[in-house]
Amino acid sequence: MNREMMVPLIVLAVMIPLVLLRNRAPRVLHPDRLWIMPAIVLPLIGLGLWGSQFEPGVSHAPFGPLGWSLLLVGLLLGAAFGWQRGRMVTIEKTPEGVLKAQASPLAVILIIAVFVGRSALRPWTEAHAAEWHMSPLAIGDAFLMFAVGMIVAQRIEMYIRAKRIQHGGTDAHVEAVPS
Repeated sequence: MNREMMVPLIVLAVMIPLVLLRNRAPRVLHPDRLWIMPAIVLPLIGLGLWGSQFEPGVSHAPFGPLGWSLLLVGLLLGAAFGWQRGRMVTIEKTPEGVLKAQASPLAVILIIAVFVGRSALRPWTEAHAAEWHMSPLAIGDAFLMFAVGMIVAQRIEMYIRAKRIQHGGTDAHVEAVPS
């Protein structure tokens, strides 16, 4: 296993305990601040997409219809995963009206599985990209589009549910904390 494959695994090994410790107790949820993470991540991923065109040793030919389709599939799959991950977040409303959110352990496992799967599949997909008449750059960029879809869809889903409960509505995923 080379260094390029080890770095994501080391990052996961460090981040998993931190994420699990952070998610032990519900945290205050500010629905009006859910836009901040996408606002930070989207430009960074855009920069990554732009910068990937300068990666040495990779064909920089423009994407064909298959490459653009792959980007769209990555975005849509990411949105589906993000929506599901957002649905797994438990939202509680305290008697004072404060919303608290706690990520499900299953949601944490889902995100870990996605990152491990990406790391495991990357060498294989890049090795077979030519057989599929596809740019390896498009495959890598599809993973970035997956991340965009996941982050944005999760925040949208949580925002919709949080606003609904703030305004007195009910939701199958929102729990009221007993007083």
